[in-house]
Amino acid sequence: MPPTHFDIGFLIFDGALATSISLPMELLNTVNHLSQRARRRSATSPKPIQFSVIGFDSGPVNMSTALSVLPSTLFDPDRSLDMLIIPSRWRHPHRGAPQQSVVQSWLRKLADEGCEICAVGNGSYFLAEAGLLNHRPATTHWHYFSDFSRRYPQVDLKRDYLITHSASLYCTGSVNAAADLLIHLIDRHWGPSFARHATQQFSPESRRPFATTAYSEERRNLHGDEAIALMQNWLNRHYADTVSVAEMATRCGISERSFQRRFKQAAGVSAQQYVQNLRLDAARELLQNSNLSIEEISQHCGYSDSSYFCRQFRRRLGNSPAAYRQAVRRKLFAVDQNPHQY
Repeated sequence: MPPTHFDIGFLIFDGALATSISLPMELLNTVNHLSQRARRRSATSPKPIQFSVIGFDSGPVNMSTALSVLPSTLFDPDRSLDMLIIPSRWRHPHRGAPQQSVVQSWLRKLADEGCEICAVGNGSYFLAEAGLLNHRPATTHWHYFSDFSRRYPQVDLKRDYLITHSASLYCTGSVNAAADLLIHLIDRHWGPSFARHATQQFSPESRRPFATTAYSEERRNLHGDEAIALMQNWLNRHYADTVSVAEMATRCGISERSFQRRFKQAAGVSAQQYVQNLRLDAARELLQNSNLSIEEISQHCGYSDSSYFCRQFRRRLGNSPAAYRQAVRRKLFAVDQNPHQY
């Protein structure tokens, strides 16, 4: 029989950062509630998520703060999962569990089975100790760059990326980057409406698209087209210009039909959608960080029709530009201009 649940495990151990467990769990729990509602309306709705908090003994596990967590299940080296979240650890990330051969063997088994393993911050030490990151891209918390490079010289450490992806292995450099990764995985497994809802519930202004922030070995290997890469670089600088697909093809020196096919194959989206994504990302930044009007932002990002811009923005982010700006500005803090008066 096919599995009835999407099985997600959270590995816990003494000194783990609570937020590197709780934030991914809250995001995924939002998806679970949405899928439960969807199942009442349709028999073809996504499978429910089954959460497992996996500990190495049955007693409370002391997090990096005063918080203690009780495991819901004990570590089992024969256990299979669809997804595993490995949290970050406060200090000495290479000690203890990452060095246990039974844990390393289990991680290798999960990877062989196609389980998506997401290491938050220095949780990447678990994967490196198991040899899973050898000759693969990886990242970790910036504080551990030097130590990580020294211990694991065979790992391709990507210091300039907060997210890396290779096969079913994901590493993030921070808890916020882990949230960006989870939104990407929610979109992948449960669809854009679920991802959009989760984003709206958890700081919509801070989420950055996976495609623009992650180093993905999968995407790199698929993209060996130099002409398209050069066009992408050009579009990254000229996204606000009015340029047709035919003009893009001419710049590349290939036919329009061939250009469209090669661009979609290389970038994963059409050239038009690629430009649209660049424009909307730029608009999001301006809404957050400038006082330009909606119409001015629309024009600055290459939209001659502000109504069309607003429709595209809502379709992408689930909010109008004005509502998005209001949500962002609500989180900004004013600096006291006269700090000596109390």
